[in-house]
Amino acid sequence: MPHSEGEVRMQQPSGAQPSAQPSGAQPSAQPSGAQPSAQPSGAQPSARPPAATRRSQELFARALRVLPGGVNSPVRAFKSVGGQPLFIERADGARIYDVDGLSYLDYVCSWGPAILGHNHPAIRQAVTDAAQNGLSFGAPTELEVRLADKITSFVPNLEMVRMVNSGTEAVISALRLARAYTGRQKLVKFAGCYHGHSDSMLVKAGSGALTSGVPDSLGVPAAVVADTCVATYNDLDSVAGLLQGREVAAVIVEPLAANMGVVLPNPGFLPGLRQLCDEYGTLLLFDEVICGFRLAKGGAQEYYGIQADLACYGKVIGGGLPVGAYGGRRQIMEMVAPAGPVYQAGTLSGNPIAMAAGLAQLQLLADGTVLAQIGQQASRLAAGLRQIVLDLGIKACVNQVGSLLSLFFGIEAAYDYDSVQQADTGLYARYFQEMLARGIYLAPSQFEAMFVSAAHSAADIDASLQAGSEVLQKMKGEGLL
Repeated sequence: MPHSEGEVRMQQPSGAQPSAQPSGAQPSAQPSGAQPSAQPSGAQPSARPPAATRRSQELFARALRVLPGGVNSPVRAFKSVGGQPLFIERADGARIYDVDGLSYLDYVCSWGPAILGHNHPAIRQAVTDAAQNGLSFGAPTELEVRLADKITSFVPNLEMVRMVNSGTEAVISALRLARAYTGRQKLVKFAGCYHGHSDSMLVKAGSGALTSGVPDSLGVPAAVVADTCVATYNDLDSVAGLLQGREVAAVIVEPLAANMGVVLPNPGFLPGLRQLCDEYGTLLLFDEVICGFRLAKGGAQEYYGIQADLACYGKVIGGGLPVGAYGGRRQIMEMVAPAGPVYQAGTLSGNPIAMAAGLAQLQLLADGTVLAQIGQQASRLAAGLRQIVLDLGIKACVNQVGSLLSLFFGIEAAYDYDSVQQADTGLYARYFQEMLARGIYLAPSQFEAMFVSAAHSAADIDASLQAGSEVLQKMKGEGLL
């Protein structure tokens, strides 16, 4: 479950994979800062036979010989939804194009970084300009200072940041810092919240809140996760029970859970965490790798009005290039080497190409207008899906906040790990394949978010809802729903 593509570890059924290319339609107005789709989706998508993806199938066969599972990140393999993955050749705006020349309306958006749409001209130009000066220096650059200035200006309580190369690396470093600052060892995380593939975070929940973790992957020693305690998302009592009588360094949480599908924090949950952490002298660490600079200019801290002690970032701040960052109050961050005794280093940290891409992207998000418009498009998509579900009498629910949303099958509410475990993954797999056959590319797992970008037009949303309505009516007609 890599941070760029995390998924709850649940057994999923397999199925067949068709492919598609939808027909075209006239584009509609795009939000400010967006890059128009190269080929907006139309009202009448047309299915393509599986044979149309022959080149992808050939590449996957080759990949299986040289890459574990044929991919470099597990969820890409389509094991959760069946069939074989598509190999993507290029992307523009809201669309991706596979090696067989087929086009898909994309709601994965590189798992979050492409918030403005794929191949945005301003980001592409920034990367091209930076590359003219060299790719990596292993020395300080002005670009990393400018990006740090931009990030800290967006999040007022974030006084200092350290650039790294991934969300996983950011979390590893922030947790080490939290332990050093507090002089404590234990950590609290939440079932269903994913924080990268470091050993101490690869822990799954048991029955209720655990006092020690159980490894969620082979190769993780039990001793490494013994100090990782697992609480229930949206349950403050489970957190209080773990903090009482234990010296906990940090509570780490996705303020908006987006790695078990989109699960919103209940009113009072995040303020309650802040209060509990203050009461027990524990640091509150927000993992904003997905929601950072997406829900609002200042991320989840601004959106929910809660100040964390430390925060981790990625995705949006790299504009599509590998990047991560962690930051917080100056008093805490000045413990990081070389200013302090907490060691962390990286050969490519602050890479000038990634810094240029991230800076260009954040500049386009600076006034909040684009984020508001994307949120409106996502709200319209979510409202449309809810209406379809209601009209057809289907047992399902749609969670949405900002530009993130999820459709869960077989449950009426998704509010924590246990509730999403009850979702019908077989129905989602069928839905995924049928949508793919109509040229709509969704996350190949029930337990991932849909990402709406600034490049998704009103016509794209309309076409997605039409396709969704057709698929759900078909599934209901077959007695599946």
